[in-house]
Amino acid sequence: MAEPSADTAGRRSRPRLLSVVAPAFNEAEGLPKFVQEVRSVLPPLADDYEILIVDDGSRDRTREVLKKLRTEEPRLRWLGLSRNFGHQAALVAGLEHARGDIVISMDSDMQHPPALLPRMVELWREGNDVVFTTKAISAGAFSWRRRLMMRIGYKVLKVVSGLNLTFGQSDFRLLDRVVLDALIAMPERDKFLRGLIDWVGFRQTGLEYQVGTRFAGTEKYTFRQLMHLVTTGVFSFTILPLRLFTAFGVTIALLSMLYGVVAAVAGGVALLTNNPALSPPGWATLAAAITLLGGIQLIGIGLLGEYIGRIYDETKRRPTYVIGASDPREP
Repeated sequence: MAEPSADTAGRRSRPRLLSVVAPAFNEAEGLPKFVQEVRSVLPPLADDYEILIVDDGSRDRTREVLKKLRTEEPRLRWLGLSRNFGHQAALVAGLEHARGDIVISMDSDMQHPPALLPRMVELWREGNDVVFTTKAISAGAFSWRRRLMMRIGYKVLKVVSGLNLTFGQSDFRLLDRVVLDALIAMPERDKFLRGLIDWVGFRQTGLEYQVGTRFAGTEKYTFRQLMHLVTTGVFSFTILPLRLFTAFGVTIALLSMLYGVVAAVAGGVALLTNNPALSPPGWATLAAAITLLGGIQLIGIGLLGEYIGRIYDETKRRPTYVIGASDPREP
């Protein structure tokens, strides 16, 4: 797709086509409101626009609602995955099928405010290729467990992976077509989008937003999904855990050698002085050492198995998602 031209001030001109991509899982009640709100802000932002909603194997009436909305809004497109593949997979499906010069990904539950879209497009016109957003984490926005989990997760990702992720960063973002094409070209099956977008570079800037109130339904993101996101980020971007275990093993070996020298000296002194009390304890020390080393080895094997398992998943080359149905007017 052709790159939008620049205006006389050196800024980018309006995009020819703007795509909004939104995964949906059991969002039948809230989708009409979401489409209405997004549609109300898009016309001034681009020559044309499309709203692409990905039904992630919903078990409610989401598919029927999408079909009805399609008859009312010709710029609405939808994809239906064959089952629930998860939020990230649905997001990847939408990004891979978006046609726009710029693509904005957001959730369809109204917690990502559509009112922020004009500012995101304005920042793109100023020359930014990626406009990411961060949640303003207030006491009322999430439970204390969720806030604690998010803080720990982002801290671990930033320290271990080396990624420059901002605390509270979400999947509500704008991507220029050149960035999106670079992401789509990456062969990973299990994509950690937040990390990959940071990794590809380009000019990036951020916006903070207040998490909106869900129009309908309940929170779909579970603790298990958040943990999967963190572990995917860690194991996709670094082998530091393996290197730490190597360093830990060397440290344990050196300490064991030191203890052996100390024990030998103490045993020699006890023998020369005929004082058994100076002898180092035997069976208890041996049992503790064996138990400690056994536990460390099992953890190390688990880490190694995690990496090997992910390699195995990638070599199978199964698709990230399977489309079960789509708008019959799709090409």
